[in-house]
Amino acid sequence: MRRAVGLKLIAGLAAAGLALAACSSPSGSSASSAAASVGSAAQSAAQSVGSAAQSAASSLTSRAGEAASSVQSRASAAVASITGDPSSVKLGLAYDVGGRGDQSFNDLAAASLDKAKAEGVTVVGELTAGQGEPDSAKTDRLNQLVDSGATDIIAVGFAYATALKEVAAANPNVHFAIVDDASLKDVTNVASLTFAEEQGSYLVGVAAAKKSTTGKVGFIGGVNTPLIQKFQAGFEAGVKATNPSATVTSKYITEPPDFSGFNAPDKGETIATGMYNDGIDVIYAAAGGSGAGVFKAAKTTGNWAIGVDSDQYNVPSLADVKDVIITSMLKKVDVATWDFIASAANGAPIAGQHVYSLENDGVGYSTSGGLITEYVPDIEKAEAGILDGSITVPSTVGG
Repeated sequence: MRRAVGLKLIAGLAAAGLALAACSSPSGSSASSAAASVGSAAQSAAQSVGSAAQSAASSLTSRAGEAASSVQSRASAAVASITGDPSSVKLGLAYDVGGRGDQSFNDLAAASLDKAKAEGVTVVGELTAGQGEPDSAKTDRLNQLVDSGATDIIAVGFAYATALKEVAAANPNVHFAIVDDASLKDVTNVASLTFAEEQGSYLVGVAAAKKSTTGKVGFIGGVNTPLIQKFQAGFEAGVKATNPSATVTSKYITEPPDFSGFNAPDKGETIATGMYNDGIDVIYAAAGGSGAGVFKAAKTTGNWAIGVDSDQYNVPSLADVKDVIITSMLKKVDVATWDFIASAANGAPIAGQHVYSLENDGVGYSTSGGLITEYVPDIEKAEAGILDGSITVPSTVGG
């Protein structure tokens, strides 16, 4: 409404100027004529103001309505409701290494489980993978949940794919979901919950390039797998699109079949410290629980870090280092796993592949702490470009 107020002020000044001219006129007839002109000018100005104000108000209302509609549409796409019987669901959850308390994607799955409990869903078990265990251990874990009476089971992490293929085939009446794997998308009783990690990583890459004063940024992945390479690819693309002269150094904590890199904060700290000492001033850690070590290194060396999966600035166990976490790439595992739980409670468990992206608010970035506030317009511009197709984000390194 500022435009309408400004127009009213201009009209008022114009009328006042004409009135002063009339008052200073030497003859009565001239005064009458001037007065008539004032009245006519004032009426015209008032009509103009009214029209402009109405137009401005209409435009603002329309834009506000469009924005509200967009927000509501994306929110409704991201949050499912239970309209059926939650007590009909007997839920089992098989965590990846690190389990509940990893400050990352296992904790997000745990959040959906806690929400399900509050809604009346029965949880028959929560089991966690061991470091370096064979696939047979994962098969036993899933079978243990089946034997406990689970009607619906969530396997958190692509490492469960081989075991789940066997267990799902042997238990066609049990519904399963697996996070971060699409190899079982054609199995009728399995929902593959996957994400466009490269899109969210591109956005935090923009933030990193803007925040860096040295032009040197880094990426630390937990384990060198195609999944984590998606984070790397998107991040590098976002950095280079924002600052073509910037350099990105990428390192991994472990190589397959050693998956301990997702839960080795000491190793994360060592690698990050070396990178910071080489002049890198912002590091994006896509390394699960190992990210805590990267944050510690950033704090010790006086540099910056970027979190992953959850808004790690607000994770209670990271309170001592949150002031170095400028943003986090949000990978909404809680939304995806909740969609599966809600569908089961509603009597129609989802199956097939479901991709969570910027389009359905499945990935994004956080602004907690206000450390990237000045860069938000740049990040939002990049997001709009991804959504309208003018920016294509690679999902493979060098792609």
